[in-house]
Parts: sequence; structure tokens; C-alpha cells
Amino acid sequence: MRIATYSHGNSAPRAGLVVDDGVIDIQRASDGSLPASVLELLNTPNWHGLLHQDVAGGSIHHRTAEVRLLTPIARPGKILAAAGNYQAHIDEGGGTKVDVSVRTPRIFMKPATSLVGPDDPLVLPTISAQVDWEMELAIVIGRPGRDIEESEALDHVAGYTIMNDVSARSMEWGVENREVHAWDGFFDWLVGKWIDGFAPTGPWIVTTDEIPDPQDLQLTFDLNGERWQDASTGGMIFDCAELISFASRIMTLEPGDMIATGTPAGVGVATGRFLQAGDEMVGEISGIGRLRTPVAAR
Repeated sequence: MRIATYSHGNSAPRAGLVVDDGVIDIQRASDGSLPASVLELLNTPNWHGLLHQDVAGGSIHHRTAEVRLLTPIARPGKILAAAGNYQAHIDEGGGTKVDVSVRTPRIFMKPATSLVGPDDPLVLPTISAQVDWEMELAIVIGRPGRDIEESEALDHVAGYTIMNDVSARSMEWGVENREVHAWDGFFDWLVGKWIDGFAPTGPWIVTTDEIPDPQDLQLTFDLNGERWQDASTGGMIFDCAELISFASRIMTLEPGDMIATGTPAGVGVATGRFLQAGDEMVGEISGIGRLRTPVAAR
């Protein structure tokens, strides 16, 4: 199933089930027994079974062309992301071979204000002239847990979506003779992940019954029609189950939380090509769909 957040005309955002060329409004189709938001839906006991029972196969309320698809979850409790989780991406940046026997995943967070939906513009910030793309598979948590065993980790997943972990590779703060500190590079890198609009996400969440193996998906990224990234999610250093298990050792994972799983080789910084106003980014992941993001000047 493809679960989306959509708006129709001037309506408030609604949870919908995308089928063929139409959208079934989940709350309307369930006669009000299911909520109107995706986040509330994922917090509803047996939501997956209820969707199959009360919504799937129902009448289409809107044609897809008549609605605007939004980011699937507007305000998730947590947006986590994995840094350096494809060896090929580490290689293109001049890094060394990762030895997983002595390494743990590197997890950071992005704010909810970084989310934008499919076809929404990425507005370039004023504090960086080196804005880069990182197309990624994102996990959406569907069942809460803490200290989750790897063998049970995928049981906590509601589904998967696409996320572009947009990253500013430089920071122009306008501070003359800025003090150079050993930590400045790390914090500038981290701040470069947090900027408004730096997590285009969508177009929907595909439930796990349609993606039995998240490590067997093909991920691509095109910039202005030119292919830059083309890789299998099987190239992750730490797979989805390992990332979920590791993150749950730090914090309780809750329904609606998202985990971006890292990007493969082919980012702009490797060649010095950064995003410019007028560019168009398109990411695709097999079994999920297509995420288009135009780039605009502020």
C-alpha cells in the first residue's frame, strides 16, 4: 500500500491511500474510525489490518492529478540519518575502507523544518554556496521500541520512502577572521544538514508487505536529466535492521520516526558541482517511486 499526505484545493492535509491514478481518503473510507493524519494513523493499533479491511478496495475520492502530495509525515517525532553508510561514497570522498568489526553507525538528526514534499522547491540558503544532494532510502517506524534486536528490527517498520539528505558543504557566516577551532569543521558539517528544506521526502510511504527486502532496491538520482547516482541499497555498510537496532540503543523509536539510511557515490562535492537555482533533482527507488525537487533562489 502507498500511504500519502495530500491536500485537495484549499483543504487541510489529509491521509490518503494512493491506488492506480487515484487517492482514497482514509478517514472518509473508514467512516471516521481512522484518523486524518498519517502520524496518527501509524499510532493506531492494527492500522495496517484496518487499512486492508476498511479502506483498500474502496471508492476513489480524488484523481491523483487533482491533489497535491505533501511530505508523508509533516512533523515526525524524530528524523535520524546515517552518515557515511556506503563504502563507495566514502571512497569518492577520499576515505578508507570501513572495518565493521571496529565501527558503529554514525547517526545524526535533522529537524522537522527540513522536510518538504514532492515537487516543492528546495530554496537555496544565504549561508552556503555549496549545496549538495544525497539521495537515500528512508525507513518509517511503525511500532515503538527500545533496545531492539537486529533479528526483530524490521518488524518495527511501517514502510519506506525516499529522502534527499541535502547538505551544505560550506558555511559562509560573514565573520571576518573567524576563530579556527578543531570542532568548527564538525559543527559546520552538522549545521549543513539542518537548514530549512534540506530533507525533500516522498512521494508516499510504501508499506513493508510490498518491500520484503529493503536491501534489494535500486536507487538513482538525476540532475537536469543527467544520471549522477545509480546503486543498490545492498551497498549499505550497516543495513536497515542494524541501523534500527543501533538507534534504538540510544533512544526509543516511535511510530512516524524516520531513518535516512545514507547515500551512495555520486554526490556533487566529489566533482565540485553544487546545486544552482533552476536545477531539477529527481530521485527514484525501485518499488517506491519518484521524488522530484526543483531548486530555487531565496
